[in-house]
Amino acid sequence: MKAAALTLTIGLSLLMAEPSSAAEIKAFFTGAARRSLEAIVPQFARATGHKVVAQYALPPDLIKKIDAGEPFDVIVLSYDVESLVKQGKLVADSRTVLGIIGVGVAIRQGAPKPDFSTVEAFKRSLLDAKSIATSGEGSSGRYVASLLDRLGIAEQVKPKIKSGGAGTSAQLVSRGEVDFVVSGLPPLIGTPNIEWLGYLPPEINSWLAFTGGLSTAAKEADAGRALLKFLTTPAAVAVWQENGLEPAP
Repeated sequence: MKAAALTLTIGLSLLMAEPSSAAEIKAFFTGAARRSLEAIVPQFARATGHKVVAQYALPPDLIKKIDAGEPFDVIVLSYDVESLVKQGKLVADSRTVLGIIGVGVAIRQGAPKPDFSTVEAFKRSLLDAKSIATSGEGSSGRYVASLLDRLGIAEQVKPKIKSGGAGTSAQLVSRGEVDFVVSGLPPLIGTPNIEWLGYLPPEINSWLAFTGGLSTAAKEADAGRALLKFLTTPAAVAVWQENGLEPAP
């Protein structure tokens, strides 16, 4: 994190070519991006004078806020915001791709390592486990639920799943309360005692895009666009990658 933070600091003068008047940006952020954004957003605030008022939650909870009419300027989700663009809730040309994450497996350090080298091995590991963690209603958790249906083992495995709000799956595996977690990497980074084992086999993996966009009802549209631009600068990308996000194709 130190190297990325240093890069951010060095590059501040290059990131915002034209200073603008200070604004308060209301942002909805997926909890899976919290570690990265808590490093990047303060740098943005220092560079521009803008204040970012962030709410972190699982994507479905953020969508409920939008559907309820709660005002916001910028949103970052752990899936493609294109559906919100089509609904007229985000400005079309504001869609911003920040990176992608795959779905993999992690354990508490020192715990037995499940075999997920093949699809059949992964199925056996799921069936043999006493309990597993997922992000639940988070993007990867919803994918895992659909994958269990595809694999034909939903009835046996879904009762074993433990989940909760943002960050819950990381805590469950860190405390050894589950055999392993099936999740994206970013939500796990920074929690102690976790060992990341790698991604699921390609034929059952899913690469989820982290994307952002500007509300069509944004009160601080210019500042919101500046934030989205800042999140894609090379300095910010270094932080994203340091926290488990892969570059988008």
